[in-house]
Amino acid sequence: MGYDEATYTDVEPRAPGMYFLREALDCAELGVTVVEADADWDGMEHDHAGDGQEEVYVLLEGEATMEVDGESIPLAAGDAVRVDPESSRTLSFEADGSRMVVAGAP
Repeated sequence: MGYDEATYTDVEPRAPGMYFLREALDCAELGVTVVEADADWDGMEHDHAGDGQEEVYVLLEGEATMEVDGESIPLAAGDAVRVDPESSRTLSFEADGSRMVVAGAP
């Protein structure tokens, strides 16, 4: 078969509101995560220097702020940000019912 499909809400969340789809879609390199969050949800600071993975964050609904290498980036629905593997990033949401898709690959 030339494709795989999954419904993210059918995947067991690894953390509250975080649905990792890499395994469900049998991805070799691409990671895809759906994040559903309310105001005051804060992610952990991290980078991907060790695995070379760049990431794209797309806010579908709500409001969020990304901090990349100490620079604050406000996000509204429809905004997207690409982050280099070596850059430190932190994500936080300011609105209830926020939803974001994160995709990453080396």
